[in-house]
Amino acid sequence: MIDLELSDEELDARRDHIVSFIRETVADAGTETAVLGLSGGIDSTLTAYLAAEALGTENLHGLVMPGAVSREDNMSDAEWVASELGITYDVFEINPIVDSFLDAYSEAEGDHMAVGNARARTRAVMNYLVANHEGSVVLGTGNRTEALVGYFTKYGDGAVDCHPIGNLYKQQVRQLAKHVGAPDELAEKEATAGLWAGQTDEEELGIDYDTLDAILALHVDGPLSVSATARQVEGATADDVRRIGEMYDRSEHKRGVPPAPDPL
Repeated sequence: MIDLELSDEELDARRDHIVSFIRETVADAGTETAVLGLSGGIDSTLTAYLAAEALGTENLHGLVMPGAVSREDNMSDAEWVASELGITYDVFEINPIVDSFLDAYSEAEGDHMAVGNARARTRAVMNYLVANHEGSVVLGTGNRTEALVGYFTKYGDGAVDCHPIGNLYKQQVRQLAKHVGAPDELAEKEATAGLWAGQTDEEELGIDYDTLDAILALHVDGPLSVSATARQVEGATADDVRRIGEMYDRSEHKRGVPPAPDPL
């Protein structure tokens, strides 16, 4: 398996770079404060640690937004992270909001993808409601792995002002999280977006994150062909590599602004 782990020196450099990025992005927006959705997962946990370092805990507002299918341990972990860092946080139950959408459009009830995306978009609305009221920046928690394969909800968790950890592969997120002092149990726990009951990221993606990271680094970000990548990545087949390449191509629309026709 290709090794994407960073040395201690590289981890220190990434930490300093991201902290400076957060500080400068918030300052450029003419404010000192930021809002961050906390899920209890390692992406939002790492972002919280780095944002607290960049802005000071008094300038970071955490939002914990459980839905009908959110796992209790995730919500507890989200509140634990906020408490450990000394971040002010609020808990907003999003299920009544999502239920109101389904009351208005009952045809979508039972469509777990549509309802799951509605949950993610409801969280985005809450982030911006609070941020607009407080004059804050909304910090995203997306990583490079998920961005490249489109594993995020358009105008949901992708609707933010910036992605501080957006250039880190998932395994690098885990590594940097440990480096900055996040608990190992959060860094290593099974990832889930919490969009429907029993959902896990790796099951939905159909591949484990370490293998996915390696394919992306060699074939999408790197110059290797399908066959060469399959030979380099232990446990990966050419079909796996082609499928990941197709996911990258299909999700291109998520990574850019909505298109408009060229001016006449």
